Amino acid sequence: MFLHYFGGSSRAWTYVAAALDSDYRCVMPDLRGFGDSDPLPADFSIADAADDVIGLVHAMQIQRYVLIGHSMGGKIAMAVAARQPIGLAALVLLAPSPPTPEPIEESERAHLLATHGDRFAVEQTARDIVAQPLPALVFEQVVQDSLRSSRAAWKWWIESGSRETITAELKRINGWVSVRSGALDTVIPAAVVEREVVRRIAGVTMSVAENCGHLLPLEAPALVAQYVRSVALTTGNEAL
Repeated sequence: MFLHYFGGSSRAWTYVAAALDSDYRCVMPDLRGFGDSDPLPADFSIADAADDVIGLVHAMQIQRYVLIGHSMGGKIAMAVAARQPIGLAALVLLAPSPPTPEPIEESERAHLLATHGDRFAVEQTARDIVAQPLPALVFEQVVQDSLRSSRAAWKWWIESGSRETITAELKRINGWVSVRSGALDTVIPAAVVEREVVRRIAGVTMSVAENCGHLLPLEAPALVAQYVRSVALTTGNEAL
């Protein structure tokens, strides 16, 4: 099960899933308020987002799965794993938003809020957060996904979700946990991930993808797919 980044949608995993779906069932939900999902209820929280994921697992009767979370999806994935849900075989975190407030300058938060729905601003952000230019079709997908993110979801993450502290929950995470960051990620640098995530979860392993920025599933889908496959095989989930 794949959880996408802030401003993205299930489509962020299209190319990763294409490299895996001959052997694995790939579930890629639109997180609430993004893509084609339902709107956010009032007072939404990271715990509520985790409820959505666990509810989907139950509704789909998924018996055993690897949970992969990218950026915002990584923080939600940690909240899910902390509940030790039945069937969760492994947790993979890609450039995860930390369990502490994400290191975003207040001026940048204000800019993001003020420019929601502004195509020019979205295009500039899409260029800034990758290490190498994305193919034209992929770049347009990133832009369109951001533009169709609901105002409520956009505001929730910037003002609340990205600021939530869930560090106390991380001590309940057990089992196989793997973390990967982009060496050139300026949004959530590898040093932040190591300090705020890796050091708080027992037994976690971390690696760094060279020449990659923040959008790992879109910058290096083959690499991410290989990484997920290796975790699935290592944890004995060949038939997921």
